[in-house]
Amino acid sequence: MEHTIDAKGLSLGRVASDVAVILMGKDSVDFAKNVVRDVKVKVINASQLDITEKKMDQKHYHIHTGYVGNAKSPSLAQVITKKGYGEALRIAVKGMLPGNTLRDKRLKNLSIEE
Repeated sequence: MEHTIDAKGLSLGRVASDVAVILMGKDSVDFAKNVVRDVKVKVINASQLDITEKKMDQKHYHIHTGYVGNAKSPSLAQVITKKGYGEALRIAVKGMLPGNTLRDKRLKNLSIEE
């Protein structure tokens, strides 16, 4: 089954939570936590998300490589300029999925168009 979500004019969190619910399978009757549903989610118009300037400046993503002194925290604006709106949406969806071994398998069913 394939779902298409138009992100034009919607906020980042709303789109991410809708995508996470579909990827987990919570919108279907036969929901099971331990099963990756055979569903593809396609997000279009990701570059037209409604993100405020305050959110662009104040939202930071904390990244650490494991080596001493390599902690980084780029802002949302830096992530968008470097990698695009799709990466910001992918990070938001990843944070809303449960952190188990099925997370990466579910994220493979997500495709984002700018």
